[in-house]
Amino acid sequence: MQMSRTTIALARHSAAGLLYVNVLTHPTTGGVTASFAMQGDITLAEPGALIGFAGPRVIEQTVRDKLPEGFQTAEYLYAHGLLDRIVERKDLRETLASILALHNTQRASAPEGGTRR
Repeated sequence: MQMSRTTIALARHSAAGLLYVNVLTHPTTGGVTASFAMQGDITLAEPGALIGFAGPRVIEQTVRDKLPEGFQTAEYLYAHGLLDRIVERKDLRETLASILALHNTQRASAPEGGTRR
């Protein structure tokens, strides 16, 4: 997958007023994280999921500093406002259905020619 193409496609998707919900599972790393995994309108993750661009050692060597324990976990990212919700896999279907139902209700009540975001 090419990062630039997925990023451009997501920009077009957003410009069209469409909802983009991501579900980050274990592990979500590398180019996926850098390109489209963190660009959603709503970002969900599974408990304990490893989410990051590079491994902790590589990042520590790059920034020349010690990083907090668990800084690449779903829980840490949620606590720091980078995720909207942590959802158990067994609850994903119901959670996604609720999000889509709410979004469809909002789209139906939006002024003509626009969407509410």
